[in-house]
Amino acid sequence: MGALPLSFLHIFLRPCALVRPSAALVRSTVLELAILAGHLLVYPTGMAQERRPPPVPVPVPPPAPAAPAATAAAPVPAVPTVPAASAPPAGHAPVLLLHGFIDNRSVFVLLRRSLRRHGWQQVWSLNYSPLTCDLRTAAAMLGRHVEEVCARTGRQRVDMVGHSLGGLIARYYVQRLGGDARVRTLVTLGTPHGGTRVAPLMSAHPLVRQMRPDSDVIAELGEPAPHCATHFISFWSDLDQIMVPVETAAIDHPDLISRNVRVSGVGHLALPVHPEVAAGIRQALTSDEAETGATGAASVA
Repeated sequence: MGALPLSFLHIFLRPCALVRPSAALVRSTVLELAILAGHLLVYPTGMAQERRPPPVPVPVPPPAPAAPAATAAAPVPAVPTVPAASAPPAGHAPVLLLHGFIDNRSVFVLLRRSLRRHGWQQVWSLNYSPLTCDLRTAAAMLGRHVEEVCARTGRQRVDMVGHSLGGLIARYYVQRLGGDARVRTLVTLGTPHGGTRVAPLMSAHPLVRQMRPDSDVIAELGEPAPHCATHFISFWSDLDQIMVPVETAAIDHPDLISRNVRVSGVGHLALPVHPEVAAGIRQALTSDEAETGATGAASVA
């Protein structure tokens, strides 16, 4: 879910958050409120869709040399010229960032800065409309955006980072719409892979209903996916008050190449902005640990 007040009020409504809160929960809640206040200031800057990158210029091969003038000597057979194989562009794969419910690309301002500071030159975000009523529609739009990025950058595959609902949209594209042919690694942050029961009153919105444990979307994502080639890395927090239960943000699917990373000491809104989580994301995008299917743990308390 997103980072606006409507999705945050439930923290103060849930009885379990008010009865003998732990010191870690209190610190996490204070941090969440501070992040929310800061995010509301930058939220307007991310409302417009990001400007698309210019297309990669197609190299023009040099002209063939002119044929030599005819002489009395026997002609020498020409050696056929074999075009050199085009090497893939150097550097990291492009990274696409996808925000959560009722949010926009401004939530990734710090993560984008961290990635670019550490060598990722191609980092873009995609806004989907808050009026979107079907996760599948957003996933199809994401697929069109991925094709455009691949065409403009000359890359065959990209990496993705999705926060909350954005991670679920990206997973649906990868797992159900053939996106694993384009997505090398998908990192999710606080994504309700098993559905979340938070804020029942918000179920009036179709996207929220699709994030419920008993939704058709969650059921589709639980179906077999034996040939899915994408690597999944899921960051989930033990203090995420949006994920109910918190373990729902971990991926549990026998066919997926996945790794779950437990983060301690931060809440839902802190996942895309905390520097230690950003370091974990950078490591996830540069390592092959997802191939093992092992679980992991990280503490940022």
